[in-house]
Amino acid sequence: MDSSDLAQVRRTLWKAADELRANSTLTPTDYRGPVLGLIFLAYAEHRFEAVRPDLEANATARRPVTPDHYRARSVLFVPDEARLSGLVGRPEGHDLGAAVDAAMRAVETANPELRDVLPKGFRRLEPSTLTELLRLFAPLPRTLSGDAFGLIYEDFLSNFAMTEGRLGGEFFTPYSIVRLIVEIIEPYHGKVFDPACGSGGMFVQCAKFVERHAGSATRELSIYGQEQKEVTVPLAQMNLALHGLSGDIGLGNSYYDDLHHSVGTFDFVMANPPFNVNGVDKNRLAGDPRFPFGLPRSDNGNYLWIEIFASALNDRGRAGFVMANSAGDAGHSEREIRRQLVESGAVDVMVAIGTNFFYTVTLPVTLWFLDNAKRGSDREDTVLFIDARHLYRQIDRAHRDFLPEQIELLANIVRLYRGEDVETTDGSDTLVKERFGDGAYVDVPGLCRVATRAEIEAQGWSLNPGRYTGTAAVADDGEDFAEKLASLYDEFTRLSDEANVLRAKVDIAVQGILAT
Repeated sequence: MDSSDLAQVRRTLWKAADELRANSTLTPTDYRGPVLGLIFLAYAEHRFEAVRPDLEANATARRPVTPDHYRARSVLFVPDEARLSGLVGRPEGHDLGAAVDAAMRAVETANPELRDVLPKGFRRLEPSTLTELLRLFAPLPRTLSGDAFGLIYEDFLSNFAMTEGRLGGEFFTPYSIVRLIVEIIEPYHGKVFDPACGSGGMFVQCAKFVERHAGSATRELSIYGQEQKEVTVPLAQMNLALHGLSGDIGLGNSYYDDLHHSVGTFDFVMANPPFNVNGVDKNRLAGDPRFPFGLPRSDNGNYLWIEIFASALNDRGRAGFVMANSAGDAGHSEREIRRQLVESGAVDVMVAIGTNFFYTVTLPVTLWFLDNAKRGSDREDTVLFIDARHLYRQIDRAHRDFLPEQIELLANIVRLYRGEDVETTDGSDTLVKERFGDGAYVDVPGLCRVATRAEIEAQGWSLNPGRYTGTAAVADDGEDFAEKLASLYDEFTRLSDEANVLRAKVDIAVQGILAT
């Protein structure tokens, strides 16, 4: 997504908020219902119309198009009366609120997995306000790509609900981060679990991975999610439905509730849990098999999440999750848990991500990857560390992401480490050849390094990639360092003197104006 797309989304959302603030009785925390409901209809229709001509061209009287044909193409079936384009064109004076409510019910009837999920109550809005919202959102799908629904959910909540403290430590996972996680864990087939699933973006990208590799996500993947906030569960169900997917999304607090009997169950685990959560009642966790390495003594939930993810994997399962940087070096009881995890042979890859990748916060993060299948392999005693902090595209002043070829490069480093074939469909061939010209993995200073378990032990069981990758080699330009430093200092002094002179002139001019 480029900066103009992101800016357009934000402008549209702010216009919607202005309409609601000025012309409705809804509070800011109630905005999400009507706005996300209309966004849902807009994206559902957009995806529906993209495949409709092809499906109808191949239909016959004996084999008419059914909702199942759309699901097979990973698209939600949208009945005629639920098309947002038709609602926008309703004549003035028509009960538009009732029509939108009917549209939501029609979608639910055609797609039973959405029963009682979509927002209703649009008659509470003034007709003119609802008309303006429809006008704003109808063209929106044409401007975005990726997990647009999840992005809008994040941006909307971050702008309009942050003041009430409802976000806490939770952040929507940006598309390029999720895409990188998916490319590294490679969920071709199996059961996928996210115990902090939010709006379901991890599942959507798993499905897209399968489709990129000529598979059918509906046949190859079984989706299981858990989410603590009641208002968020329908958003995940809506996001899955938008992409023709269905899954078992349960409402529960993952610290205490194990709705899917997760221990040893899943082929893949993906998650972006809330960081550094305090106040978890560890007395309720005593004896829980999800914590095989023991409970951390510190009042911090990071290692609870790490154990939840690790214990959910089956014997060949892989996990990829976002974690606060501090977890890689945490001491005391957390270091002991980390030691046990490394010694188990499951820790596979650690990737350092720079600042400004998240839409509402600047914090850097680390991606952790576990792979139970590496036990017994020649990788059992090693961990691959990647420092990706210098790789990014600057979207705007405050936001970064990865280019497709950068995601592919990072995933290819892992593939080479695992002895797999590289992929170059996103244009990473030049980047790969520059660093791995012989087509085999090698340590690249400042980018990647394979460390043994003994080396990790010597570092106090740290899993911070920066401790291992070092810095990139810089070519010697032949210039004496002391001379170069002196020259730079002289230039700095000259510029500072000029700035002081200019500041004095500005002060005199301003004081003269103020004295008149």
